[in-house]
Amino acid sequence: MRSFNHLLWPAVCANCVESISETDEGLCRRCWSELMASVGGDYCRYCGVDVSRYALYEDGCARCQGKAIYFDAIARGGVYEAALRKMIVAFKLAGRTELDSILGFLGNSALEGSGFYERIDFFVPVPLHWTRRITRGYNHAHIIAKKLRHDWAKVNTDLVRTRRTKTQTAMASVTERAKNVAEAFAVRKGHKFTGRNICIVDDIKTTGATLNECAKTLKHAGAAKVFALVLAVAGQKA
Repeated sequence: MRSFNHLLWPAVCANCVESISETDEGLCRRCWSELMASVGGDYCRYCGVDVSRYALYEDGCARCQGKAIYFDAIARGGVYEAALRKMIVAFKLAGRTELDSILGFLGNSALEGSGFYERIDFFVPVPLHWTRRITRGYNHAHIIAKKLRHDWAKVNTDLVRTRRTKTQTAMASVTERAKNVAEAFAVRKGHKFTGRNICIVDDIKTTGATLNECAKTLKHAGAAKVFALVLAVAGQKA
């Protein structure tokens, strides 16, 4: 029956649509190879960029020294390139929500190796403005958050976006990105963030402006610690 099913509906790679066998677990060997290549390597636990473990300080790497980083640590699935980049773009902008299984696996792997897994009280997805949420039909960060496995931490949506901002990809500089999202978030009345440890969830970190603004808002609302979990980190080159 399995052979007959494969004859009628041949399995294809979820990323590049090349023909695969049913034992390839959703991706072809080339895409799996690209994905695994992007998730290896050491990175700074404060800003998320590639860095040798010998180039780390107690409070981060040389690139994040002197910068105002409001989240206390970050965990990433990999680097925003090759197969991982293609999957995230398809998942976020092309409605390919079926990729949540593979991306969820990546997110859980990053979470388990984060060092702050046991300190999390709530997963908080970076919110979309309600107009963009209606247009797109879903919040990709919320889908990722729901795929995360944890013994007690629950997904909390009490962080909201209060105004529709321009897409960060349209901003050319770090300063413009920070200005674009400044004071764009708030927490609902009756939230449960006071004294709790929060893990913000998003797909990509580039300059960190969005994560920073979310973390700043959560800490102003009384959160004790704010961590960040992203599928990928972009902007590896200085």
